[in-house]
Amino acid sequence: MATAIAALDKHACPACGAQAEWNPSKQKLVCPFCGTESPYTIDRTTGAVVETDLVTALRDLPDEERGWLTERRSVQCTSCEAVMVFDPARVGQHCEFCGAPTLVDYTAIKAPIRPQGVLPFRIDAAKVRDDIRRWWRSKWLAPGRLAASALVDTLKSLYIPYWTFDAQTHCPWDAEAGHYYYVTVSGRDAKGQPVVRQERRVRWEPASGVVDHFFDDEPVPGTQGLPLDLLKAIEPFPTRDAERYDTAFLSGHVVEHYQVVLVDAAQRSVDQMQAALTEMCARQNG
Repeated sequence: MATAIAALDKHACPACGAQAEWNPSKQKLVCPFCGTESPYTIDRTTGAVVETDLVTALRDLPDEERGWLTERRSVQCTSCEAVMVFDPARVGQHCEFCGAPTLVDYTAIKAPIRPQGVLPFRIDAAKVRDDIRRWWRSKWLAPGRLAASALVDTLKSLYIPYWTFDAQTHCPWDAEAGHYYYVTVSGRDAKGQPVVRQERRVRWEPASGVVDHFFDDEPVPGTQGLPLDLLKAIEPFPTRDAERYDTAFLSGHVVEHYQVVLVDAAQRSVDQMQAALTEMCARQNG
């Protein structure tokens, strides 16, 4: 982690002093009020995202590796129970997931494990709004009230927490392999006439093998605010494009606090890998 940014709570505009925000289209901090582009740049000298040993992370993670490196306030929606992390200066927030106004302070989880990496936004809100408008205009049977809705005006950018796991697996397997074969069987038809037909049977034989597979960045969502089938539909993510975590990427965007803690996420990753290995063994068995 770059020590130069460890003490920064805000990313102020050098012209007017307002909070600069991460602009995905320009890939830099830009003031939303005066348009000034901040000279602040992301420190890219720290190398690639660091992957941490799971046992070490569970046992020895020091307090200095916790927190967001910036002042944040965690709130939970009492309607859908999603947990979001806001700039404490922002007030009167609505839930970014269901729109409910009932948000309460959230302290059930200790200071979060600081992210090692982040996939910064690369498409800005203006382009997303234009794409939505273009989409509904292409639907000539869409109801007129759809175009008149304020959907694009309520568009929010939200960072979703994910855990990723690596594992080198060695999986010996044993099974009974079934092979079809056909025999000629004599019989009689409905009229009592003699007939000969082919009858399919199964011959079972012992089978065994080994599957060696490396799981790289097996994803486990840390959110409970979004349906898992929706997240699966947009996976996989380009994790190799992840940047080292930097508060500048979060500026101007909402961050969701993870609700699936590391221990539970690790167990889910094991379950996912086991299911994948079972499928690989079945394919190897034929």
